[in-house]
Amino acid sequence: MKTFTKSLAAALCASSVLFSGPALADHHAEQEAAAAAEVEAAADAAANVEAAGDAVEAAVGGETQTGTPAMWKVADEDTTIYLFGTVHALPKEVNWLNSSISDALGSSDSIVTEILMDDSVEAKMVQLVGAKGILPADTTLRSLLDEEQKATYEAALGKLGMPAAAFDRFEPWYAGMVLTMLPLMQQGYSPDAGVEKILIDQAGEKDRAALETIEFQIGLFDGLPQESQIAFLVETADNVDEIKSQLDAMVAEWLEGDADDLAKLMNEGMTDKTLAEQLLYARNRNWANWIDERLDTPGTVFIAVGAGHLAGEESVQDALEDLGIVTQRVQ
Repeated sequence: MKTFTKSLAAALCASSVLFSGPALADHHAEQEAAAAAEVEAAADAAANVEAAGDAVEAAVGGETQTGTPAMWKVADEDTTIYLFGTVHALPKEVNWLNSSISDALGSSDSIVTEILMDDSVEAKMVQLVGAKGILPADTTLRSLLDEEQKATYEAALGKLGMPAAAFDRFEPWYAGMVLTMLPLMQQGYSPDAGVEKILIDQAGEKDRAALETIEFQIGLFDGLPQESQIAFLVETADNVDEIKSQLDAMVAEWLEGDADDLAKLMNEGMTDKTLAEQLLYARNRNWANWIDERLDTPGTVFIAVGAGHLAGEESVQDALEDLGIVTQRVQ
């Protein structure tokens, strides 16, 4: 379970592309006649299942959530850069946008997210998954698994109401992403309630920029060794019943602004160093370098990235410290 917690954290908090799964699968179904029925069924299963109950209970009680998620800033004589950790999808009942966050965003000249969030995002994701997430014609996903792994994977699909062949045409990294996302979507989490979506709406006509491209983020998953991809997929499948409760616990710590406990929860039992380096640590160093360069230009910037990047060892703040840049906690 500890290894899975870290894999879940890396997937959920490290990449903005995660919650595009059903739309991409459905698009691929239209293009791949041989797999059309299975993939369409998988997409429909995600799209048509209603959230359980009238309201989604988060990890701490069942009432409407309010919170004070952690926020930091770096500054020099003429530049201020806010750092805010996000969760890419949330239950609609979670209320986190307080006056401190609104004031920081309101004072900023621009908002910077992991990828540029505009109307072209979904089409680009569809195209990239079609180019990078599809296995060769003579290979299926389940053919890459041993008998025990295959049994675990097929059991997880059955629990989600999907046929065993639903993602046979996809590489393990993509199937793992979708398996992470589907239980959350079925139980009330939504990208429409995600932090980036709310912040961008709040930002209005402010300038937008990005630390990475969609191509880069897809490449992170596609570039993982197949062994790591399969390990991520099987861990996700083996723990499919626990995905929501694990994320609920992370969201509870995030809402409380307890970065230390969030880091402890996210960093339990990390065994796959390749996954951590590729999805978290290397990117944190890259973003610290971006911030270092941005400090040379006057103005105020609001950066919103996955909360996993701002918690624990080798965080963005640690990388900034290595560059001699002081980070101040402001919420």
